[in-house]
Amino acid sequence: MQVRAITVGAEVTLADGTIRLDERLIDFGERARRHFSAAGLAVQTFRLASQPFPEVVPAEPAAVLALARGLEQAGMETGYEYVSLGPAGPQQLDWVSPLAEALVATERVFGTVAVADQPWGISLPAVVAAASVIRTLAERTPGGFGNLRFAALANCPPAIPFFPAGYHRGPQPAFGVAWEAADLAVEAFTGAGTLAEAETRLLELVTREARRVAEVASQVAEETGFRFAGIDLSLAPFPEDARSIGEAVERLGVDSFGAPGTLFAAAMITRALQRAEVPKTGFCGLMLPVLEDSVLGRRAAEGTYAVNDLLLWSAVCGLGLDVVPLPGDVSLDELRGLILDVATLAVRLQKPLTARLMPLPGKRAGDPTDFDFPYFANTVAMPTRGAGAARLFAREGL
Repeated sequence: MQVRAITVGAEVTLADGTIRLDERLIDFGERARRHFSAAGLAVQTFRLASQPFPEVVPAEPAAVLALARGLEQAGMETGYEYVSLGPAGPQQLDWVSPLAEALVATERVFGTVAVADQPWGISLPAVVAAASVIRTLAERTPGGFGNLRFAALANCPPAIPFFPAGYHRGPQPAFGVAWEAADLAVEAFTGAGTLAEAETRLLELVTREARRVAEVASQVAEETGFRFAGIDLSLAPFPEDARSIGEAVERLGVDSFGAPGTLFAAAMITRALQRAEVPKTGFCGLMLPVLEDSVLGRRAAEGTYAVNDLLLWSAVCGLGLDVVPLPGDVSLDELRGLILDVATLAVRLQKPLTARLMPLPGKRAGDPTDFDFPYFANTVAMPTRGAGAARLFAREGL
């Protein structure tokens, strides 16, 4: 287990064209690094999440771009490698096209569109807008890689420490911890006798490690005055088998990830995470990012599961569709349909889910991917089914 990110949420202001950040952010970062390092917990990245950007700047391309570039620069200068602009919502769709342009023009800025929430349900126009951003980033960033920094959000609250979903609400800065902990599941399931023993071992390991993280985080919170929101217990993987959630599922007893029994394993892992009595925030469910997990990548290439299977598993675990490689010629209607289904699950099941889809220019279904990125495992462009939800949207004039 290691800490993938400490994500700080803080309000951003723009005065006379200048980004203003809470002046305590530098001190917070220094103290957090010191405390976590002393506890033997290396932190991969520090990240900064703002309030939703339409509350900061008008829906003008130049204004949104200036905010994105300014926040990117200010974040780097204060020790935060990545920054999130927060979401544009269904009443703020005039901001979406400028957001896409800002993401094209930057490298460390993340952005989102909120397409569904519990109080207001699903916004079809927001789904359309989110799909258009995905298409723009696929066409205008090298290899479509810009879609790593964009997601459609469904029912996502503030204080999620995983990007792109993270954003902030409230005057007081707060921070959460996102960890990389699929290896805990691999360890728990290796040598376990019964399924009950496997689940108990996972719960014990997660609780032990989370309490260690929470103890350090609480010390940082007490010293800095920044509120500790909790840990997102989602077991994020790394692209090697020893840190693969797919490997853990297979060690549990599923013949091959994606085979019958995978749904059961997903539900069991999520149940263990939800039972852990530790400070929590974010998704706190099973995370299945295809491109970030070596075994998931191999099984996708072998065809043991499909995109629709990922949707099924999202019903009992967490996150939704994450870094899913798609053919470059995937249609807007197909993208809209996938986002719509994720949004439907999120609202119907009252859980946070996201859609981070990655159409790969020039790739057809089944073509191998060729990312040169240490946090990705290469696989294939995964086929989708059918022509999407064109007629559903046409009924609404979209």
